[in-house]
Amino acid sequence: MSDNAFNEWVPAGSLAKAIVAFASLVVLCVLLITIMTGVAFQNPFWISVSVSVLACLMLLLWNYRGIQIQVNEDRLSVNYGIFNRKTIQLSDIVSCEPTNASFRKYGGIGIRLGLDGSWAYTTSLGDAVKIKRVKGRPFVFSTSAPEEVCHIVNRMRAQKHT
Repeated sequence: MSDNAFNEWVPAGSLAKAIVAFASLVVLCVLLITIMTGVAFQNPFWISVSVSVLACLMLLLWNYRGIQIQVNEDRLSVNYGIFNRKTIQLSDIVSCEPTNASFRKYGGIGIRLGLDGSWAYTTSLGDAVKIKRVKGRPFVFSTSAPEEVCHIVNRMRAQKHT
């Protein structure tokens, strides 16, 4: 396996963490209220529902805690959680350009379909990279170094073609 020319971990943004924290707090409050009022003892279903929802929220937070970006001599890999892995051969890339992942274009953060038809893996709004491919939808992903990613991808693509 070849060495990576670029490797970055992009953690989930403050907005995503705040939303999950707020939802978890609401579920925890509901759980405590049902226990304190005795409803939980009369109907243990509420405890199991609350604990299950809380566990799902924690699993989602863990799974989507960030994006792993790697560029090597052959491909660009972007992994967002367990199931969302995108690998694009450098030879399949037409262009790489810095872009802005805006709420208006993607409707939030996470795995999104943009108004321009692109797929996006975003951990926060703002700095991102847009990859245009020979076939398929454009692909956008969050990064803290969009210019560096594009410089490396474009340089390695040019080396492949010479």
